[in-house]
Amino acid sequence: MSYRSVLAAVLAAMVLLTAACSHPGGAASGDRGLVFALDTEPSCLDPQVSMADATALITRGVVDSLVSQDRQGLFHPWLATRWETSKDLTTYTFHLREGVTFHDGTPLDAAAVKASFDRIVAPATKSLYARSLIGPYLGSTVLDAHTVRVRLSRPFQPFLQAVSTAYLGIQSPKAFTTYAGSLCDHVVGSGPYVFDKHIHQQQVTLHANPKYAWGPAGDAMGKARIHTLTFRFLPEAATRVGALRSGQVDGISPVPTPDVPAVTADSSLRLVRTEAQGASYGLYLNTARAPFDDRRVRQAFQRSLDVDTLVRSVYGGTFQRAWSILTPSSRNYDAKTQGSWSYDLAAAGRLLDEAGWTGRDSAGYRTKDGRRLRVIWPATQAQLDAQQRGVLGQGIQAAAKKAGIEVVRPVLQNGPLYEAAAKGTYDILDQSWGRADPDILRTFLDSKSLPMTGQNMSRLQEPQVDRWVDGAVTTADERERDRDYAQAQEWVIQQATVVPVFVPAYLVATRKDVHGLTADPAGFPRFEHAWIAG
Repeated sequence: MSYRSVLAAVLAAMVLLTAACSHPGGAASGDRGLVFALDTEPSCLDPQVSMADATALITRGVVDSLVSQDRQGLFHPWLATRWETSKDLTTYTFHLREGVTFHDGTPLDAAAVKASFDRIVAPATKSLYARSLIGPYLGSTVLDAHTVRVRLSRPFQPFLQAVSTAYLGIQSPKAFTTYAGSLCDHVVGSGPYVFDKHIHQQQVTLHANPKYAWGPAGDAMGKARIHTLTFRFLPEAATRVGALRSGQVDGISPVPTPDVPAVTADSSLRLVRTEAQGASYGLYLNTARAPFDDRRVRQAFQRSLDVDTLVRSVYGGTFQRAWSILTPSSRNYDAKTQGSWSYDLAAAGRLLDEAGWTGRDSAGYRTKDGRRLRVIWPATQAQLDAQQRGVLGQGIQAAAKKAGIEVVRPVLQNGPLYEAAAKGTYDILDQSWGRADPDILRTFLDSKSLPMTGQNMSRLQEPQVDRWVDGAVTTADERERDRDYAQAQEWVIQQATVVPVFVPAYLVATRKDVHGLTADPAGFPRFEHAWIAG
């Protein structure tokens, strides 16, 4: 969904959601393919390696998961018909559906599940996201052909949600050998769609799996209704919207925010806006180096921003302002963060005075010991172009200047930005992340979550925060988990290590004759039920 961390912007900066629409009956035009345009091409299509949202949405139809999760957070059987969890949350035993085959004809069994999970944690895989999702994985034991027990080194409550994602989807062990070294372009799963080909800088094509008969329980998902599913990569916003309006593609995401009124007014199109679950779009302040190692300077920056006015002026109601690191639709969202801080330029000035930034240079910026109060906020051009974030950034720069803080925004290529994030040579990074579990807080705040293996862009090293976000995943008590997550959300606002800005919403547009698109809890579109009228 959508809105990324720095690495997600490097790999793929997109999040998606579309509304459910059921088939009313009758035959669908299955002989016609569906073409969906994305703004970003993932660098790798292997979900065990890539953390890009585009990878997950493309391969969700290719790989199945052990369990499925609905929008209410409940879990349902999929490849596993049932499962047991130990009381101490350290073992998960899955009983697998029989008769499931991978696209290469090999059986999906307990050994295949073990092979997939073992590959995720293998150093040679170089997993960028799946490794963090699988948590304290110790190993898997094959109890029989259709029973596998997963062992964890410590309690880990989010494990079921993690295995419901495409990133931990089960892939064919045979493919690990057959396509060794080229799995980024050859994903072999058991899903309703089969990987066909990837033409770089153009498109990825999938075709329907004629043998598919094992969709998630309660989903009524059988064979895919659309025979061919093509994802085209159209990074230019105007080109993407033009292709939709002319009928060259059947759907697009993201819809550029300036085009929302025109798309809404077009009677041949359908626009769906759905609030994301996961992390809000926010500014992560690097607490590991000056000047943001000083809480007073962070709070001054926070108080210098009139977030309500900024978000309203740039997005005109398309997005709402954020108060917490979590979005309001996320589980364990802390409503107490709402209204917990306000725009106060005078207070920002007092805080900077206390921090010793009492001088002013000829440009009006604060100084201390002859140095200007300057912070570095790097970005790629793609990040600046996405959802008018460049325009939003200009507003933030102007607001901070009133407080005497210079915000410099160097535009970098992907490689230098990745390097800056890894080395910590930045003061601000912006990010958001779609995930249907509050465990995203551990990924973003835990001291063990380094910027390039997690998203701890504030580079926090706070034992108390670690205890909250780690404690929440080790308990089955929802009240304890809610308390821990609430304390973590309130702490980052009080300490101004994160400045939430807006709540991401997935903007998807389709032709009016496209029906049946659904979405998983994280916001990725599901195409298995899709059909085209006429």
